[in-house]
Amino acid sequence: MSMRHLLSIEDLDREQIERILARAASFAEVSGRPIKKVPTLRGRLVVNLFYEASTRTRSSFELAAKRLSADVLNFASSGSAVEKGESLKDTVTTLSSYRPDALVVRAPFAGAAALVAGWTPAAVVNAGDGKHEHPTQALLDVYTLTRRLGTLEGRSVWIVGDVLHSRVARSGVLALRRMGAEVTVCGPPTLIPRGIEALGCAVRHDLSDLGEAHVVYALRMQNERMSESFVPSLREYVAHYQINARRLSPRQLLMHPGPVNRGVELSSDVTDSPQALISEQVEAGVVVRMAVLFELLSGAAPEPSGAAAQARPATEPQLA
Repeated sequence: MSMRHLLSIEDLDREQIERILARAASFAEVSGRPIKKVPTLRGRLVVNLFYEASTRTRSSFELAAKRLSADVLNFASSGSAVEKGESLKDTVTTLSSYRPDALVVRAPFAGAAALVAGWTPAAVVNAGDGKHEHPTQALLDVYTLTRRLGTLEGRSVWIVGDVLHSRVARSGVLALRRMGAEVTVCGPPTLIPRGIEALGCAVRHDLSDLGEAHVVYALRMQNERMSESFVPSLREYVAHYQINARRLSPRQLLMHPGPVNRGVELSSDVTDSPQALISEQVEAGVVVRMAVLFELLSGAAPEPSGAAAQARPATEPQLA
């Protein structure tokens, strides 16, 4: 089944996720070469449309598109007509006049990417929509774990912290469950969304059984969305929920979507420990996003013919 958009992990079955992971692994091999580009998406245009600040996600999507030989246009809401009151729909209409093949969208409200998909003929990738989902983060997390653990079948993953405000947590639960993992979300009752058990995860409010986890995934405390109503104080949160060397055993793997608030959700000693996969997650971002763009666009890529086909060097790296 071919992909039209990637708006939610719910759009993907296990076979599709495994295909993306396999494709990402083949691109990882290319990334180790002196020349890291492949010609797969030459002549295609990828537009990054970001209404929220982002370092990792935007830069990795840009690098992913460029390594596939696509053209890239970065659009940030600051310094644009959005500051003059232009609506999301008007912006998408304007950008669509450039005939992009893919729009990568990050916006502060849930459902934004799905709305954009209804306004443009381009393929749309959800790069984070409010507190809703962040599917490529979940895919790169699954990729990182499968590279380290092999199968995730029957593995226990605890997602700890500010689940309420986390699109990473929602996509992560869905993707990990698809791959056979057992998922527990843990945090203060005020930071656990009501009804999240419907996604197939267990809910805990303390870390007493954290030792059963193969993987501990700490979430960023989203202080910009915090108020006194969620946690009495950061000091109290740290006392009960910080992942530190006392709570994390050497056999457990540690993950975090970044950026890390050192001394809050993670102590420095575990952040910099060999069991932390945080740098591997960042590295995985490029190859997994290459794989997503490949899945969305390669089927419709124009084939060179005539003189253009003859001009292509025989030694040019290809990926099937």
